[in-house]
Amino acid sequence: DKATDPSTPEENWECIQRFCDQVNADVESSLLAPRLLAHKIQSPQEVEALHALTVLETCVNNCGERFHNEIAKFRFLNELIKVLSPKYYGTWSSEKVKSRVTEVIFSWTVWFPQEVKIRDAYQMLKKQGIVKEDPKLPEDKILPPPSPRPQNSIFETDEEKSKLLARLLRSRHAEDLQAANRILKSMMPEEQEKSARVSRRVNTISEVSENVKRMDELLENYKKQELPKSDQETLQTLFQHCEKLRPLLFRLASETVDDDEALAEILQANDKLVQALAQYRQVVGS
Repeated sequence: DKATDPSTPEENWECIQRFCDQVNADVESSLLAPRLLAHKIQSPQEVEALHALTVLETCVNNCGERFHNEIAKFRFLNELIKVLSPKYYGTWSSEKVKSRVTEVIFSWTVWFPQEVKIRDAYQMLKKQGIVKEDPKLPEDKILPPPSPRPQNSIFETDEEKSKLLARLLRSRHAEDLQAANRILKSMMPEEQEKSARVSRRVNTISEVSENVKRMDELLENYKKQELPKSDQETLQTLFQHCEKLRPLLFRLASETVDDDEALAEILQANDKLVQALAQYRQVVGS
């Protein structure tokens, strides 16, 4: 999340390097990272999207074959295409973000000529007129050298912390019991925050589902010209409220990087929300 923090105008290269290190550390991270980055690239905040594109390019340069295989799949490429397509996010994505996405996909056709799906995706964008001409790539792109690997935390995982806590609690030494007490106190805010995040996620997803369902019902009546003026005002209010929910879903996704199932629920809710907003613009706007 820090690597794409929109409140930071400049890239945080130390965090970007740590992100790359994590991607290289295990198979699961190399599978999850492209999904997370795609979500960030689709952010309504330009700075966050641009930071995510920088992280993506850095991962391509520094991560291995597993990561390259993931970004070459249609599943990931389609998420980038959505940023450019007027059917999805292309109508409100900034020109700067769309230009970077186009440059990234085109550069991959140059650097990974063996990846047929990348080439096909780019050619499709050209055939549809979304990309008018090939972007001009810089002859060289110099990235900062990798920052020093940070010192490992005393506790690499919650499991290690739990094992140490159990050992300390079994001890008869006063200093061990004091250390156990400190650990317990440090873990309580973490558990409270986890519980609060779960509650926020469940409530927000439920709110999105209810609002989208109601908007769909009103839009159906609007298309049949059977919607009274009071309901038209309700529909407009729902649309405005749903627009405010989208950045909230992005924040929730940023808080849920360690839970695949919960992240999938958020991304699914976001897709439904985007479709509902697009349908409103199409039906009411026309």
